[in-house]
Amino acid sequence: MNQYDHRQFKFTPSTLAIPLYSVLFLWLVYWFEVKFGHNFNTYGVAPRTIVGLRGIVFSPFIHSGLQHLFNNSVPLFVLLISLFYFYRDIALKIVFYGLLLSGLLTWIIARPSYHIGASGMVYLLFSFIFFSGIIRKYNRLIAVSLMVIFLYGGMIWYLFPIKEEISWEGHLSGFLVGLLFAILYRNFGPQKMAYIWEEEDYVDEVDIFLDADGNFIDLSEEE
Repeated sequence: MNQYDHRQFKFTPSTLAIPLYSVLFLWLVYWFEVKFGHNFNTYGVAPRTIVGLRGIVFSPFIHSGLQHLFNNSVPLFVLLISLFYFYRDIALKIVFYGLLLSGLLTWIIARPSYHIGASGMVYLLFSFIFFSGIIRKYNRLIAVSLMVIFLYGGMIWYLFPIKEEISWEGHLSGFLVGLLFAILYRNFGPQKMAYIWEEEDYVDEVDIFLDADGNFIDLSEEE
């Protein structure tokens, strides 16, 4: 990693701490449900109902079972680490605004049911990280995009209603919001190094070691 990359990409304690504590909190909520016999499903997103608006905030922390929770925990942890390492300057905005906007979109378009789980956030992070690398045309970030599609490319199928019990609407909402944020925040966070000869108004001057015809000038002869 060169010095320019080092200034943009720096591992800090929060790079690991925030993803770790976020995932642990999901497990704590599920443990509380099981331990004390509660069922928080009714705090999920209930589309187009006033009470269902609370699910925009609460639904990512609620899961229907261990399998559901585990399936979301691993990709959420990996993608959050990627977000806070490569996009640390805008990471909190992506998470906070993304949670609200994807939840609201789910509330608008989803079927009448309780929509729960952190999968909407997983799809948001997947989409944002993938498209951001492509849009910014930054080799290091493109490599991250390819890594993400390699690890989680199979998630694309769950943007469609292939299983009745899966909230594909929540997945689609997260995916679309991630794409939107990749476009809106394309000029924020890490940027490809700009060279002077890549600028539109750059005028290519004749090198001091070349003559007007492009031939090398032997300075030793002039001396």
